[in-house]
Amino acid sequence: MPTPTDIKPPFTRQTAIQKVQAAEDGWNSRDPAKVSLAYSIDSQWRNRATFVTGRKQIIEFLTGKWQKEREYRLAKQLWAYTDNRIAVRFQYEYHDADGNWFRAYGNENWEFDDDGLMRRREASINDYAIEESERKFNWPLGPRPAGDPGLEELVR
Repeated sequence: MPTPTDIKPPFTRQTAIQKVQAAEDGWNSRDPAKVSLAYSIDSQWRNRATFVTGRKQIIEFLTGKWQKEREYRLAKQLWAYTDNRIAVRFQYEYHDADGNWFRAYGNENWEFDDDGLMRRREASINDYAIEESERKFNWPLGPRPAGDPGLEELVR
């Protein structure tokens, strides 16, 4: 599978799907420094009501996120694409320090520079409390295994 920076605009349906899968795999690594390399040096984010600019702040944001959101597992799906933009929907599951489980539902809009680095990320996310027994993402920590159900196969 190509890395996020191997896939550059203009996107086709196939390369947009590859870009989404590469992003999902990167985020499932929970390695803030690695994930930050998919973004331009001056990348601008809105994540819920938090605004982040640049790789240093991306690393700080993701470090804090994954300290709070434990056993994080994410699935993304392509929603739409144009030459240099991609829209995705996603779900992820995690638990907090007290062992309370959540499923987060969200949408992201991405814009890329000519080198395939994401220069803008807009994320709208809602958390939904679940019981551990309601989890859908039970694969071992890390990338979602090939053949594991994605969002198309999951309901609610």
